[in-house]
Amino acid sequence: MARMLAFIVMLIPALMAGAGIKFMRDTLFNKLISPFPWIWLQFVTGIIFLVVGLGFFAGFLLHRDRKNGKIPPKVQSK
Repeated sequence: MARMLAFIVMLIPALMAGAGIKFMRDTLFNKLISPFPWIWLQFVTGIIFLVVGLGFFAGFLLHRDRKNGKIPPKVQSK
């Protein structure tokens, strides 16, 4: 059950990053999605979703690797 919960927690930021990529792609093809009033707002929202989603995932991996001792000494926090 704990693995299923961890999978769901990691699935949310992955979907968020995927939505960010979709928003930016739709902006490049000049397709405005309904909740956004301006095309530039759609692109900025896509960037924010992508950065937050990937940042959460990268932070999780860094935390897990630090806990398991797989980080090189130059990256370790002091």
